Amino acid sequence: MSYLFPTYARWEIEPESASGSTLTDKNGKKYLDFTSGIGVCNLGHRPNNVEEAVHKQLKQYWHVSNLFQSENQETAAKMLAEAAGLDRVFFANSGAEANEAAIKLARKATGKTKIITFKNSFHGRTFATMSATGQDKIKHGFGPMLKTFVNVSYNDIEAVNSEMGNDIAAVMIEAVQGEGGIHVGKKDFLQGVQELCKQYGTLFIIDEIQTGIGRTGKPFAFQHFDLDPDLITSAKGLGSGFPIGAVIGKEKLEPFFGQGSHGSTFGGNPVSLAAAIATMDAIFKEEFLDEVVEKSEFFFKQLRNNLNHLTIIKDIRGMGLMVGIECKLPAAPLLSELRKMGLIALPAGEKVIRLLPPLTVSKEELKYGVYIIKEILEKESLVADKQALLTK
Repeated sequence: MSYLFPTYARWEIEPESASGSTLTDKNGKKYLDFTSGIGVCNLGHRPNNVEEAVHKQLKQYWHVSNLFQSENQETAAKMLAEAAGLDRVFFANSGAEANEAAIKLARKATGKTKIITFKNSFHGRTFATMSATGQDKIKHGFGPMLKTFVNVSYNDIEAVNSEMGNDIAAVMIEAVQGEGGIHVGKKDFLQGVQELCKQYGTLFIIDEIQTGIGRTGKPFAFQHFDLDPDLITSAKGLGSGFPIGAVIGKEKLEPFFGQGSHGSTFGGNPVSLAAAIATMDAIFKEEFLDEVVEKSEFFFKQLRNNLNHLTIIKDIRGMGLMVGIECKLPAAPLLSELRKMGLIALPAGEKVIRLLPPLTVSKEELKYGVYIIKEILEKESLVADKQALLTK
């Protein structure tokens, strides 16, 4: 019997310890972890610099409240703002909270309520962010969603244009859709959305919860596309596993988030901030991000050279160290077989294997991960080929 609500389809693994790219379970079995805690442990498990920063803060104080001055909040906010090319920051506890805050701020700043989001998007599981999300499966059973959100097709500028008008408060978009299947935005599409926002006085919000903090080889994914958002949201990779989220916005929005307008008891927690500062200090260095780009090129080359010939592979796509392998078979059984061979990966939709290795992963680990993936997918492809022959 479990006292937990069964909200998660849990794997057969219970971790005992983890370090770098390796996770060890209670039975002593080691796994190559290409999930990074769902894009959270961008520096790998228990990076030394983050661990030291957290230990130092734990010996000082753990929590006071946001009624006190906080040098660490100012430091972390400055690092985020400068990395994003924006001006102001609000700290929350998670990506959903960050997106919720961005939605509130957009409505208040514009005086409008309607927000455009995209099919296959994912923005969180609070009521507003669930309503914003373009996936029906997470909405089942919860009754009517908020009617102020409209979902349109991704990478389709005409679909956005057909819904745009003077009543639109914001467009909220992911530069790379993560949970929805690792779909990369086209540059002309993303820039077209931005131009429509400017034309209609609409705020342009980019959800960087999964794509930010170096995951794509830049501090934030929008920077690959020459975009100028009004707001971005960040979480996952920001705290190396400690709960933190952030809304980063332009200075013009400051009057609408004044005293008493929004808050969070645990937002900007000193221990999480210590982790975030240490994380950003490592990741936002130019040489670190250059290495991510180099590893990404190596990884995609290895994947394509080893998998493109397999008949069950439909596409290999992504950006940086955020990769989707779309198969012609359901992903869940394939992921189970990968775990048996010591590789942990994720789904992204029904038929996509999602790979989010730590940004600190070695080329040798990437190569070994590809070897395991090839072993499993090659075997499954042979089975699928034989079945296809038998049914002819």
